[in-house]
Amino acid sequence: MDKMNAKTHKDDLERIRKLRLIDDDFMSVCFDNYIEGAQLLIRIILGRDDIVVTDVRSQRMMKNLNGKGLQLDILAVDREGDHYNFEIQRSNEGADRRRARYHSSMLDSHMLDSGCKVTDLRENYVIFITENDVLGGKIPLYRIERTIVETDELFNDSEHIIYVNGTDRDSSTELGNLMHDLYCSDPKDIVHKELADRVRYYKEDEGGVETMCQLLDEMRNEAEERGRSAGKREGKREGKREARIQNANRMIADGVELNKVAEYSGLSLNKVRELAGIKTA
Repeated sequence: MDKMNAKTHKDDLERIRKLRLIDDDFMSVCFDNYIEGAQLLIRIILGRDDIVVTDVRSQRMMKNLNGKGLQLDILAVDREGDHYNFEIQRSNEGADRRRARYHSSMLDSHMLDSGCKVTDLRENYVIFITENDVLGGKIPLYRIERTIVETDELFNDSEHIIYVNGTDRDSSTELGNLMHDLYCSDPKDIVHKELADRVRYYKEDEGGVETMCQLLDEMRNEAEERGRSAGKREGKREGKREARIQNANRMIADGVELNKVAEYSGLSLNKVRELAGIKTA
């Protein structure tokens, strides 16, 4: 391993050591196909011990009829067919109420197989775990349900949105301990054994650490590719601008009125005047 690669590997190990479950990329890795962990989250957040999870996937991509994509952090399904979408949101903007609505609609649109009836829709839970108290009520958990305005009765359409306030880490409650665990970088400090064992695997086991290093390498490659693409786009824009300037200079030399030069070239009138040697205020 050369010096550059050795330094990168050392930096990766240090970064892995600092990762917490509240970091969405790390949580997505830890919970992919991890039924026991997803079941723990659902049972604690919903306050139910009867839910049995049968399938868990992370970074699940869904598309609507217009082809617009949505990547879910974690999607779990229980034995009754109910769907649970967990989203880890570090920024308030990522937990916008309309985003929760959109996630819920996408779950519904993908829940029914061809030929099924709308009445076959199962329960649908969108659960945002937020670093800040996004809704501002200073409570640990917010349950959002539709109600009939005139009677104040629940509409019971099987759609549920939940915001979990990540700032509340009260050690006297199960939910508080769960939030505490999400912020721990050291598995020794994690209260729930299911989560501690999973985090320890990706931080200390050779196979888990190798998986994380590969993920970090893929993320670097993707970032570099995005940078190259952005550079190419910027180069194209600059090339087009230079072509417009050259065309404008030709028109100015041919005596075309400056306002027409601006119109034909797509440059501002001030820029055209500058090219013509006319000082602007």
